[in-house]
Amino acid sequence: MAKKFNFAVKVYYEDTDTGGVVYYANYLKFLERARSEAIYSLGFTNLDLLKYHGVLLIVKSCNIEYKKPAKFEDKLDIVSEISSFTKTSFVMKQSILRNNELISIADIQLVAVDKNGKPSKIPEKLKIALES
Repeated sequence: MAKKFNFAVKVYYEDTDTGGVVYYANYLKFLERARSEAIYSLGFTNLDLLKYHGVLLIVKSCNIEYKKPAKFEDKLDIVSEISSFTKTSFVMKQSILRNNELISIADIQLVAVDKNGKPSKIPEKLKIALES
């Protein structure tokens, strides 16, 4: 079973449109924060991955489904887990919940690239940490 990472987000006025509904692109920002915190919780940072392993993790593709709107002052929980791996990439499934109700779900494919943007092998230490 894949390790699950949890991250809490509060919706601020700046995240919403004039109707108090979260603007659709801001969900991507929430998901990015949750992915970054998942990596940080394992003892890695994006800068350290580049400095010590010569790779960056970048988004290759994103598939997101909006089921219900998030609104001003909602407290959201983002659950992230790895659903698949290859040598150079992995897919993170991310669910956004409000009061345990699913409001959005996304599959984000991340790829490890070197400083020139060419696909590179995921560092073994990171892969082990994500899988355990």
